Amino acid sequence: MTKILVDGVEVDVPPEYTLLQACESAGAEVPRFCYHERLSVAGNCRMCLVEVKGGPPKPQASCAMAVKDLRPGPNGAPPEVFTKSPMVRKAREGVMEFLLVNHPLDCPICDQGGECDLQDQALAFGGDSSRFAENKRAVEDKYIGPLVKTEMNRCIHCTRCVRFTAEVAGTADMGAIGRGEDMEITTYLQTAMTSELQGNVADLCPVGALLPKPQNFRARPWEYQKTESIDAHDALGSAIRIDTRGREVVRILPLVNDAVNEEWISDKTRQAVDGLARQRLDRPYVRENGRLRPASWQEALSRVAAKTKETPAARIGALVGDLAAVEEIFALKLLAEKLGTPNLDCRQDGARLDPSLGRASYLFNPTIAGVDEADALLIVGSNPRKEAPVLNARIRKRWLKGGFKISLVGEKADLTYDYDYLGAGADSLLRFAQSPSSNVRKRIVLVGQGALARPDGEAMLALAAQAALKQGGVGDGWNGFGVLHTAAARVGGLDVGFTPGPGGKTAWEMAAPGALDLIFNLGADEIDVAAGAFVVYIGSHGDRGAHRADVVLPGAAYTEKSGLFVNTEGRAQFASRAAFPPGDAREDWAILRALSGALGDPLPFDTLAQLRKALFQRYPHLQRGDTIEKGDPATIGAIAQRGAIAMAHPFVSTISDFYLTNPIARASAVMAECSALAKGRLQQAAE
Repeated sequence: MTKILVDGVEVDVPPEYTLLQACESAGAEVPRFCYHERLSVAGNCRMCLVEVKGGPPKPQASCAMAVKDLRPGPNGAPPEVFTKSPMVRKAREGVMEFLLVNHPLDCPICDQGGECDLQDQALAFGGDSSRFAENKRAVEDKYIGPLVKTEMNRCIHCTRCVRFTAEVAGTADMGAIGRGEDMEITTYLQTAMTSELQGNVADLCPVGALLPKPQNFRARPWEYQKTESIDAHDALGSAIRIDTRGREVVRILPLVNDAVNEEWISDKTRQAVDGLARQRLDRPYVRENGRLRPASWQEALSRVAAKTKETPAARIGALVGDLAAVEEIFALKLLAEKLGTPNLDCRQDGARLDPSLGRASYLFNPTIAGVDEADALLIVGSNPRKEAPVLNARIRKRWLKGGFKISLVGEKADLTYDYDYLGAGADSLLRFAQSPSSNVRKRIVLVGQGALARPDGEAMLALAAQAALKQGGVGDGWNGFGVLHTAAARVGGLDVGFTPGPGGKTAWEMAAPGALDLIFNLGADEIDVAAGAFVVYIGSHGDRGAHRADVVLPGAAYTEKSGLFVNTEGRAQFASRAAFPPGDAREDWAILRALSGALGDPLPFDTLAQLRKALFQRYPHLQRGDTIEKGDPATIGAIAQRGAIAMAHPFVSTISDFYLTNPIARASAVMAECSALAKGRLQQAAE
């Protein structure tokens, strides 16, 4: 640690700190435009100028100078830095005046107004007039995709967007052309950006040059009701803020959570919000003469109750989809227990994961933050760029530091980082597991659903466990065996044991022709149930499950209910309600409670608090929010000893289209446009 005086306040900071970080540690406010904690230093904007005592007789850019570069004062006194001296104030006013030379007076019509860094810093650190009377520079707006709108007259060339796409997203979509006053920020030939994280550049832009296009002119920032919550579009559990205006969700922004998503979110998380208002189920429906017609709640529940009472328990089943919260999964399990059926499953993709083996068998045990500590990675049957783009960005971040060898078994793909391609299927994984042990001590073995959602998924899990044990994936204080889930509801469902009981059928078996007579479908839209069974669908959108249903009971989307989600690493997180379901729709747990009442045997709760109390009594680890209940590493050894026969088929990721993975995304016009662009790029590449 190094002592330094900042405006007379002495602080101890690491020598590699920049002066800007040191000043912030001392409580001094230093303005900046180009500097960002998660991007490389550019030193473009010069707004973070400070005065260094004993240094050159001019202001210094605090973002580009380290504490270790300072000279000590007389007699070894700590170096001094001033952030409020007359020299600094004059320099900042000059920089701000220069930045505003070409900036248009768009504040009244700019979507960034009210949350604009340039506005705030011009007020706090700028002058009251300008000496420039020349005409302002005009720059043509660029097309860079359906998610980000450009107003390039406002650009101040901070290059945050350029550095983000090159360093974090790994696609190098954006760059600068021209020199001097002709410099412009654009994509190559003004094509659409290709990253699944491109929407983050609008958050990074300190002015109104890059804005979220779907929210253009929708509302002002102070009109929003802001709710902190958790994303449910993938299994990462990213921290988000849901902004609503009235009853409508208008936008979703990331929140900082260093343990999970840092401060990034995927484009699907951010811009599938229009899907929350489209194709919604807002009233119950019953099927008559092959067509669904609107019905009252009483009629719909009565029809379900009558069918349930006449169906034997062995012919009843229950399915859970990818967006369900733990509370409604638990409520459906309680209902299944009352009915006496063993046919229940939360693995609609057919993943061969068994909670009876132990929690470590289905968690991402190294944790998301643990990627930063690992020294090698083996990816098995997964495409992290499509399945968890934010996790893929963290993998890339670790790869950029060096000393991180990545190997892949599965389908080739552009993951934004280099890797050794070992092969396509189980034989390649077996060769890797049987190869001589390396000196790797902290390897991550990332097992995707492409390896597990197959008839030989148990064998793939065993092979991956063997590779982890032999190749440094499990050791003292390290468990690098990790399952990457794609569904937000999956780990929670496995935690509460929503899997077939003795003699029970799996999801695929329940969906087969003639397997069951009655199926309760809680938002399972990625599985096709064969004709013959009476299907009761509880969900929020008119998607595949509703089209197949005989009775539709309208539920709530993830933004419209308070619920518990457990992410892929086993972290229990509470999502908060930001809006209310439309029309006569109700929260899913309340629907199940009403359904049990119609059956004459009500479930033992009347409120969400009572339901959670019963849930936490049976599964105490779920009440410890934002903590990870780790699994036993010995479980990996037990899995490795399980023998099974592997198939020769290559691994294929379960996600073929990143933008259309769930009912909300499929209802979104923005996601449909993104999907069409992605398919067009694939066709061009194939030609």
